[in-house]
Amino acid sequence: MTGIITGVGHYIPTKTISNLFFDQHVFLDEKGQALKQDNATIADKLKEITGIEERRYAENHEVTSQLGFYAAKAAIEDAGIDAETLDYIIFAHNFGDISFGTVQSDMVPSLASRVKHLLNIENNFCVAYDLLFGCPGWVEGVIQANAFLKAGIAGKCLIIGAETLSRVVDIHDRDSMIYADGAGAVILEIGNESAGIKSHVSASYTQKENEYLYFGKSYNDKKCPDIKYIKMNGRRIYEFALTNVPQAMKKCFDQSGYSIDQLDKIIIHQANEKMDEAIVSRFYQLYGLEMQKDIMPMVIGKLGNSSVATIPTLLGMILKGELPNHAINKGNVVLFASVGAGMNINAFVYEF
Repeated sequence: MTGIITGVGHYIPTKTISNLFFDQHVFLDEKGQALKQDNATIADKLKEITGIEERRYAENHEVTSQLGFYAAKAAIEDAGIDAETLDYIIFAHNFGDISFGTVQSDMVPSLASRVKHLLNIENNFCVAYDLLFGCPGWVEGVIQANAFLKAGIAGKCLIIGAETLSRVVDIHDRDSMIYADGAGAVILEIGNESAGIKSHVSASYTQKENEYLYFGKSYNDKKCPDIKYIKMNGRRIYEFALTNVPQAMKKCFDQSGYSIDQLDKIIIHQANEKMDEAIVSRFYQLYGLEMQKDIMPMVIGKLGNSSVATIPTLLGMILKGELPNHAINKGNVVLFASVGAGMNINAFVYEF
């Protein structure tokens, strides 16, 4: 008995933000000094490294819980279930609801509770809670839901990943160009067929790595000096990911019982195209192989990095036939993997 994905849903915001949007931004370094490169060069470099040329932002009236609701509703409809039969709603995010034009995070009540309210679920024993685990939060939510299912304390779980990172960026930091908004969700039900979750691993590195991603002051110390924004040490994260993520992926895949030639897809957190390619390439090197063609679908170029939403959004796009040249069929073996603030890493192997 294991968790089976019976429904998927995603919501891609309609506001498309190209790299030209940042043309008039005043980018500064950590010392508050203007960057020497012009913004066009900065944007070109961003595209070269991360693959990002566009990203999506939520409409001004939308907040994270609403995006999550849209994805959740789609997943429930796709699964063909009654929302009243849900035992758990797990909402992975990192910054709560932040209204456009403000900087204060709102997490009370929980975003999961807000989604349950929007779904008009009357069942009081449908438990709704939030999960903060950095970018790997949605994957961790799936792992937790699977544990509930296998333990016999749940039969149906809704796992949501949503974020509006555009509301927590420092506009004077060029890294702000990476971040995006979005939402994805799945329904996980208990099943006794051959499909389902076969293995999983999770890890938290908190000695010297815990502040590779953090909240810090704006690079413009004259503007809102007491307000903090999402910050990252990109080089340290890159080095950390390349050293540790392939090993975790191999540990997880080896525990699944499949051979490497049976792996059909790798759905990895859409953080940085060049970094993700390097991670997957090193994963295959651990087996003495070259990275397989079309093994790793990517959508970061058009959608940006929406944190916890990237993996469920990508999964939904593939299963709904929205991503040309990529498909997942019955019997396919897929490795899901993510890395993010904490620093946290996790993965699970799933047979469709």
